[in-house]
Amino acid sequence: MKKILIIEDHPDVRENIAEILELANYHVFKAENGKSGIEQAQGNKPDLIICDIMMPALDGYGVLHILHQSPELMHIPVIFLTAKSERTDFRKGMELGADDYLTKPFDDIELLRAVEARLKRSENLHATYSRTLQGVQSFFNDASKWVKLETRFTEKRQKHVLKKDFIYRAGSAPLYVYFLLSGKAKETQAHEYGKSFITTLYKPGDFFGYTALLNATDYDESVEALEDCEVVQVSKTDFFTLLNQNVEIMHQFIKLLANDVKEKEEQLVNQAYSSVRKRTAKALVHLYKQYQNNSKDTFSMHMSREDLANMVGTATESLIRTLSDFKAEGLVALKGSHIQILKPDALQHIKG
Repeated sequence: MKKILIIEDHPDVRENIAEILELANYHVFKAENGKSGIEQAQGNKPDLIICDIMMPALDGYGVLHILHQSPELMHIPVIFLTAKSERTDFRKGMELGADDYLTKPFDDIELLRAVEARLKRSENLHATYSRTLQGVQSFFNDASKWVKLETRFTEKRQKHVLKKDFIYRAGSAPLYVYFLLSGKAKETQAHEYGKSFITTLYKPGDFFGYTALLNATDYDESVEALEDCEVVQVSKTDFFTLLNQNVEIMHQFIKLLANDVKEKEEQLVNQAYSSVRKRTAKALVHLYKQYQNNSKDTFSMHMSREDLANMVGTATESLIRTLSDFKAEGLVALKGSHIQILKPDALQHIKG
């Protein structure tokens, strides 16, 4: 029997939802506020959470934020309840990782359909994927049902690399995450005196090349084939789509990428849960540091919104909205594709 937690401060609404779900043979837990809801989630590990947004003390956004800080709870799908229908509420919730919305008032059928759809999707995405070509293909095929990927995981993504050739070199811009299908490869970093050291050896089933994407920097390391290799390239766009657009998909993708290495997993989680606002600010600060040549004057450059969106890892529309917010706050000035960074220190300290 599936377990569902209802977090709703209005007694009549809470009891009505509980009655409908119990009649549909779900095991229901109830909480009258956000704090109690977090305690219930920690104790009962529900399969789904239905949570009101507007609650005193700890609102629905706060509940979602706390859930996403816990490795045990972060994968639980959340359906928000709201009496508001403004686009800003929907956008904020989806950026924070909500799975769906129900706008009050809603009927029994709407509620049950939303619950069934989210539980079914969660079951599909909780499958275990092996670090083989078949396992990774299965993951991408399943993920593509729920998020829009740039390309499918097919032979077109595969690249043959000859022994002693470089898959990528230090100093180059990251465009892909790589999956080693066959062969062996070494990662090397150059010492300040020119000597290179092997830092990692890669084997079939390993992902690599994603740290630079997360840090929005060029590669610090080079990766060279120790023997003829077959690698699969995952585009930068698809990488950030898999991390940012769906909590359950992100959780599975991290397990594939990080190979249970805790430090890398935590780094990926931090990237995945940073808001679009914070990621955009980080990208602008990176550009400022990279190109302002130690000048104390304000920094400006030409960069298409699409290119910057790809760097941030978000949709172009979301990037444009965020830049507009920064402009209104006096952090940047905008004119066509021209971006002028007015307050890099303020952008540096944006939280979210």
